[in-house]
Amino acid sequence: MRDLAALVARVGVGGLFFANGWAKLEQGLINTGAEFARQGAPAPGAWATTTMLFELIGGALLIAGLAVSVTGLVLFLEALAVFLIAPPLNQLDTNALVALGAASVLLAVVGAGRISVDHMVVIRRRESEAASEFAADDEADKVIASLRAPDPELPAASGEPASDDPKSGDPASEDTAPHRRPSRRTGEQATSEPGDTLVAGRKKPAARTRKPPATDD
Repeated sequence: MRDLAALVARVGVGGLFFANGWAKLEQGLINTGAEFARQGAPAPGAWATTTMLFELIGGALLIAGLAVSVTGLVLFLEALAVFLIAPPLNQLDTNALVALGAASVLLAVVGAGRISVDHMVVIRRRESEAASEFAADDEADKVIASLRAPDPELPAASGEPASDDPKSGDPASEDTAPHRRPSRRTGEQATSEPGDTLVAGRKKPAARTRKPPATDD
């Protein structure tokens, strides 16, 4: 309903402005200037030309719904100037001038609504901007994906194993973890060679065996 009301207001106000401008054009600039001279306007010829152009062009723009914010403000200023400098001699024309000026500034603030050329232009501009942004994002994603993907033609980086086989001969793939020295087993028991164990950086001395006491036969 708001868009429909804006359309009705635009057509009504713009139609009245356009009709006034067309009437001045039909009368001719000389007759229109003479009328402004009777109203006490300075430079009646310039007033006639200026108001005729503003009313014709501004009324058409209001009807089409193009640049309504600027057009409504310009028509309001034109009506205010005529009311202050050269008010119509007829009271009915004065009331119509006030109503048209108030409606013009209201349209300038409210806008043209969605049933207008302004709205169609804005929609197309936003769609084109959104499409360009999506295209730019897709291109950036492709570039990032290409940078992250490994190149099969490039050799393996230094310090990385060429294969997963531990027997490939690459020193990087050899197992360098510390291991205990294997013990020698004799029968069921395992004995370590003396001097294998380090204690605080020194070899642990071999364990002393206690001789059994001598017995008299």
